[in-house]
Amino acid sequence: MTPSTILAAAVRILLPLFLLFSLFLLLRGHNETGGGFVGGLVAAAGFALIALSSGWASARAALVVEPRILILIGLSIAACSGLLALLAGETFMTGLWYPVSLPVIGKAGTPFLFDLGVYCVVCGTVMMFLISLGEQQ
Repeated sequence: MTPSTILAAAVRILLPLFLLFSLFLLLRGHNETGGGFVGGLVAAAGFALIALSSGWASARAALVVEPRILILIGLSIAACSGLLALLAGETFMTGLWYPVSLPVIGKAGTPFLFDLGVYCVVCGTVMMFLISLGEQQ
């Protein structure tokens, strides 16, 4: 398959927009619709565009972090968000909130950490599937 010059040029513009939109979905997700799952899917879609325009090796190189490591990081962050409640004397996965509202995030707490973990797991899982399927062709 010969990559399209137009698609390759468009991906250079679209990838930062996809990643920015995925971060927007992540940051608003713990208060409104969106969150880690949808944000991770949008980020993975941006990297899938790289694969369509330049090949799977380029998509793997653009990820910076191996998808399996990204999944491990996400699972660790999500587990730590639940363990923080245990350390505070609450039940596992009880939401703890920082008392001051932060400028970009808003009310920060353990639900945001859980969303961040889900974001990493979803992005890593989708990219692992896509890369393994694409490299088999």
